[in-house]
Amino acid sequence: MATENRINFWRRNAKVPGRYPKDTKPKFNNLKTKKASSFHEFARSTNDAWDIDEEEDEDFLGTPAQSSSLPSGLNSSSPQNQQNQVGDIETRVSHSPGTEDQELQDVWEEDAECEHVNGEVVKSSSDLHLNTSSVRCTLQKQQSLPVRPIIPLVARMSDQNASGAPPMTVREKSRLDKFKQLLASPNTDLEDLRKHSWSGIPREVRPITWRLLSGYLPANKERRELVLRRKREEYFGFIEQYYHSRTDEHNKDTYRQIHIDIPRTNPLIPLFQQPVVQEVFERILFIWAIRHPASGYVQGINDLVTPFFVVFLSEFVTEDVENFEVAALPPDTQRNIEADSFWCMSKLLDGIQDNYTFAQPGIQNKVKALEELVSRIDEDIHNHFKRYEVEYLQFAFRWMNNLLMRELPLRCTIRLWDTYQAEAEGFSHFHLYVCSAFLIEWRKEILSMVDFQGLLMLLQNLPTIHWGNEEVGLLLAEAYRLKYMFADAPSHYKR
Repeated sequence: MATENRINFWRRNAKVPGRYPKDTKPKFNNLKTKKASSFHEFARSTNDAWDIDEEEDEDFLGTPAQSSSLPSGLNSSSPQNQQNQVGDIETRVSHSPGTEDQELQDVWEEDAECEHVNGEVVKSSSDLHLNTSSVRCTLQKQQSLPVRPIIPLVARMSDQNASGAPPMTVREKSRLDKFKQLLASPNTDLEDLRKHSWSGIPREVRPITWRLLSGYLPANKERRELVLRRKREEYFGFIEQYYHSRTDEHNKDTYRQIHIDIPRTNPLIPLFQQPVVQEVFERILFIWAIRHPASGYVQGINDLVTPFFVVFLSEFVTEDVENFEVAALPPDTQRNIEADSFWCMSKLLDGIQDNYTFAQPGIQNKVKALEELVSRIDEDIHNHFKRYEVEYLQFAFRWMNNLLMRELPLRCTIRLWDTYQAEAEGFSHFHLYVCSAFLIEWRKEILSMVDFQGLLMLLQNLPTIHWGNEEVGLLLAEAYRLKYMFADAPSHYKR
C-alpha cells in the first residue's frame, strides 16, 4: 500500500516534483504539523506549483505576439502574467543591521494574521510590497536563527559577506592584486586562475574571470576583444534568424512556456521584474532552445541565466544591483550583457545537458547517486528517510535541476559558482558532494522531524535567507572533504 501511495503521489504532474501550489505554501515555523489523514490528501496539498492554470493558457494564447526586437528599441513581447516564486520563500530585507522592525513598518502595513502568502509578484523596483502575512511568516521562520546582519538578496557585490566583514580586507586586496596580475598576463595561466578562484573571486574581476573559466574567452589577452566582438555579433545574428519563429506552430509551445516561467524567476527581486530584463531572458532562453533541439527548453533552465546576468551587469553598476534600472544603460552595454550571459549559460549547459534531455536521465542518475552517497556518509539520515517513506527524488530533484538556486539566496549562488567554475566538472560531479554536504548541514533538524509531511516541508523550505560567503565557504569545504573521503565512489557518481 505504501508503495502504491508513493507512486500516486507523483501522478498529478510528470514534470518536476516537489513544488507547492500558490495557495498552499507551508508555514515553516510550524513544521511539526498534524500528519495528513491520508497520503492522497498530502499529495493534493503538494501538487506541483509549476502547473499552468487554464486561465493562464487562455491569457497567453489570447495575446497576439509582438514583433521581434533588440535592447533599447527592440520590442519583444514582455510577460505580464506575474506569478509567485515556486520553491523557496525569500523576502527582500534592509541593507543595514538593526533596522529590521523599522524598515518593515515603513514598507508594509500592519496585520495580525499569518496564514497564507498572497503570491503577488512585484513588477518593478518601485512596487516592492509584499503582504504583511508573508513578511511575518518569513520573520517567524528566522526567529530560531542566530542574530545576523540583515543583507539584501543581491545588492552590491561587495555586500555578499553576511558576517559583516569590511568590504576589502588586507588579505582580499592581496588576492585581488594576484588576480589582476594573472589577468594582465599575455597568456593567462588558467590552471593558476582556477586555483585562486576556488576560494572565491573578487567582485572587481569576477566578470572577466567567469568568461575565461567558462571557456567563453581565450587565455590569450590579445585575442579576447576580437572573440568578444565576434561572439556577440553571432548571438544577435541568431536573434535575427530565429526569434521571429517563436510564433510558428512548432515553436509556440516552447515560447509559451518560457513566457510563463520568466516572471517566476526570482520574483521578489525587482531587477528581474523589469520588462527589459524579462525580454532579455526570453530571447536568451528561446535561442538556446532552438539551437539545442535534443533537450529544448526545460523548466529550471530559466534560473541558470540569472547569476551570469547579475555578474555581467555588476561590471557596469556600483550601486544596488537588485534595484538598478537596466533600461538606463546604453544600448550597446545592454546588448553585450545579454550576449555574454547567453554564451556563458550555453557553456554551463553543455556539461550537464543530459539533465534536460527526454526523461532527464542526468538528474535521475544524480539523485540516485546522492542517495547512495548519503547512505555511506550518514546512515542515520538515510534510515530516517526510509522510516518515514521520504524519497530522495521528492526533494533532491530540484537541487539537481536548479543547482541549489531555489535553496540559496542569489548572492550565495554567485559565490558557489566561483568554485564550480574553478573545480573540474564542478556543475556535474562536484555538485553532488555539495548537495550531500548541504543535506547533512540540516542533520539535527531532519532527525527531529518524525512525520513524512514535516520532513518534506523542511527539505523544501530550508532557512538560508541569512547565508553569505562564510556559510557557503564552510559548505564547500565540507563538500571537498567528502569528495576525497569517498573518492572510491561508484563510477556512476560522475555521470
